[in-house]
Amino acid sequence: MATITDPKEITGLLRSIDDYRGSIVTRCALQLAPLVFVRPGELRQAEWSEFNLDAAEWRIPAEKMKAGVLHIVPLSSQALAVLREIQPLTGHGRYVFPSPRTDSRPMSSNAILSALRHMGFAKDEMSGHRFRSMASMLLNEQGWIRDAIERQLAHAERNSVRAAYNYAEFMPERKKMMQAWADYLEGIKAGAKIISIRSAAG
Repeated sequence: MATITDPKEITGLLRSIDDYRGSIVTRCALQLAPLVFVRPGELRQAEWSEFNLDAAEWRIPAEKMKAGVLHIVPLSSQALAVLREIQPLTGHGRYVFPSPRTDSRPMSSNAILSALRHMGFAKDEMSGHRFRSMASMLLNEQGWIRDAIERQLAHAERNSVRAAYNYAEFMPERKKMMQAWADYLEGIKAGAKIISIRSAAG
C-alpha cells in the first residue's frame, strides 16, 4: 500500500491539514490521525469515555479492536491539544468526532477520505489508513524497538491468551516514542532540519 513517507511530502500533508477549511470536527480528526495512527474506524468511533486526558491516555475497548484486545494509546502533548480544542464542541456528547447530522452517531467512514481528496491527495497517495503505514515505516527506519511499534499499531498477537495480558507491553518505550513522533511531525511541519527522532529523543 503506497503512502507518503518523504519528510517534505509529509510536511505538505500536515500543513494542508492545518489549513483545511471544512468542518472543525473533520480537521481535528485529520490532525489527530497521524499522532495516534490507529485504524480509521477506531478513530472515527472514538468516545470521550475512553479518554483520560489527565493521564494522557486513550483506552480503546477490546470489542472495538480488530484483535479483540484492549488497546492503549499514549497521548502526546500535541494529541492532547487537539482533543482539548474539540472538547468544548463535542465533549457534551458520546463521540469525539460525531456526525454533522446527529451527535448520536460517529462521523462517516468517508469523511476523512473526502477531506483528503478535497485537499488534493489522490486515492493512491493518501488515505486514513495510510497514516499507520507512514508511522510504521518511519519509526522502524529511525530505530525504535520493533516490538514496541508493532504493539502500538495493535497488530494481532498470535497467542490470544498472551495478547489479553500484554496490551500494556513496552508501555514506557511506547510513551516515549509517541511523544518523540509527535515532536518530529511538529518539527518538520514548522520547517525544522530533518533529523532522526531517535536521536532527538535522546
